[in-house]
This record gives sequence, C-alpha cells and structure tokens, in this order.
Amino acid sequence: MVPPPPGPGAAAAPSSILPLELMDRCIGSSVWIIMKSNGRELVGTLRGFDDYVNMVLDDVTEWEGHGESRKKTKLKQTLLNGANICMMIPGGTGPDS
Repeated sequence: MVPPPPGPGAAAAPSSILPLELMDRCIGSSVWIIMKSNGRELVGTLRGFDDYVNMVLDDVTEWEGHGESRKKTKLKQTLLNGANICMMIPGGTGPDS
C-alpha cells in the first residue's frame, strides 16, 4: 500500500538510501573501514562488494593496534569478510587525520 501524498504545507519527506545503494555509490572512491573486534582500520578504494558486504579494496593502508604500538601497513589489494566489518565511512581518510 502506498502512503498518501503530504497535504499542502506539509514538510517534504527526508530522502532515504539503502545500505547497499550507498556502497554502490562508493565504488571507485576512498572508504575508511573499521573492523569489529581486532582493532584494525583500513582505508582504500572500494572496487566491489556483494550482498554479504564482503568488500574488495585497492591501494589499501591498514592500521593495527592502538596508541604507541599502532602498526601501519600498505597493501595493493585486500578482500574483507563482511561479517567482520563494523563501519564504513565514505570518503574517510583513516585514524591519522
């Protein structure tokens, strides 16, 4: 059932976007990925993803650990398991910014 259109003077409905639609718009762009439990954060170019939010990133910088012991690694390409991803920040530049 379709809701009725708003009456005169009513505020316009806020635009909405589905999660996979947002990810699709980010293909070819930089994304900052925060993993669930191991303290890893990654920034790279999103090349693709699937319905399970598994992601392929190119030109990746990975940060492991916290504080003084934080380790930074450069990777050409990586595949991330969607079940381990906590957050994706479109256009993010990572924890050093």
